[in-house]
Amino acid sequence: MYEPSPANKFTFGLWTVGNIGRDPFGEPVRSALSPVEIVHLLAEVGAWGVNFHDNDLVPIDATPAERERIVRDFRAALDATGLVVPMATTNLFTDPAFKDGAFTSNDARVRAYALQKTMRAIDLGVELGAQTYVFWGGREGVETDAAKSPSDSIKRFRDALNFLADYVRAQGYALRFALEPKPNEPRGDLYFATVGAMLGFIETLAYPEMVGVNPEMAHEQMAGLNFLHAVAQAWEAGKLFHIDLNDQVIGRFDQDLRFGSHNIKSAFFLVKYLEDVGYDGSRHFDAHAYRTEDAEGVKDFARGCMRNYLILKEKAARFNADAEIQALLADLNLTDSSVAAYLGPYTAERAAALQAATFDRKALGARGYGYERLDQLTIELLLGVR
Repeated sequence: MYEPSPANKFTFGLWTVGNIGRDPFGEPVRSALSPVEIVHLLAEVGAWGVNFHDNDLVPIDATPAERERIVRDFRAALDATGLVVPMATTNLFTDPAFKDGAFTSNDARVRAYALQKTMRAIDLGVELGAQTYVFWGGREGVETDAAKSPSDSIKRFRDALNFLADYVRAQGYALRFALEPKPNEPRGDLYFATVGAMLGFIETLAYPEMVGVNPEMAHEQMAGLNFLHAVAQAWEAGKLFHIDLNDQVIGRFDQDLRFGSHNIKSAFFLVKYLEDVGYDGSRHFDAHAYRTEDAEGVKDFARGCMRNYLILKEKAARFNADAEIQALLADLNLTDSSVAAYLGPYTAERAAALQAATFDRKALGARGYGYERLDQLTIELLLGVR
């Protein structure tokens, strides 16, 4: 029941299962895997697809001949395993050239190089089948606001995305952009810290119809926000182009924990929402194994991400079929013919009738909603006693 299939559209990045366990206080604990080895590992554990930054696949200083060989071998691994590449992105945060940002750097030469690097990475992504292109501005921010005008930075970011959108259109690529917000880390403050901020920014772009968001669970939770609400806002706006699933302890550094390993109830309601609304995109796990793990532990991590999603999907189906839970939900949404005439699109007549209506405020305040019972039933369902 909990074995992944291609229909689930589970994906991992080369940087996720390929994480070697380095952190700010410790050296690597696992040997690096080649992109070809990662593709075969993901096929072994049952993933559907693999995503990459440009330099996850092709080193930043690779020669043209080296690039050709690497891409050829990677494509052969995809063909041999049946894995697909739904999404690609550009690394604009690791190299020292981007220490002050890429599209928002104060150095115009850096901004120009970032555009060049991204165009080449877009070409690579499309070459391998990507239909979504993610932008995570890992260095687009500041440690001190003395350094940059935020208005200038917003304009620079907008100009870059408009330029790249025009490039995609000129090349005839069937590619959508997905912007990924994060509040901080590695910079002290990052621009466009939340999904809501990105949604507002998208409407200022030249081609807002081709730009959406890629919300990440840990990024919203780092700021103590409700990830489900961010995803719902993106979905309602028609902008949920991609999603990054992982887990996070609120208030900690960006942990990228195995999906469903910490905030089980939050993960449950997220999975239930995605399945209920019919989200048909990739379920991308942007996470990595504990630093304590060896190669087999990395496989356990990847299998665990997918298995937890499928377990929670099955729990969501039980929630939707549970007679007592559904009866409570039905009772919550009271309908009353006496107020039906007041609710709906504005008309002058409806507004006048509503102004003249009388409501029993004390009775409204006295009503109990039964949320304690509803939440307890949810907990019991998740704990397996229901």
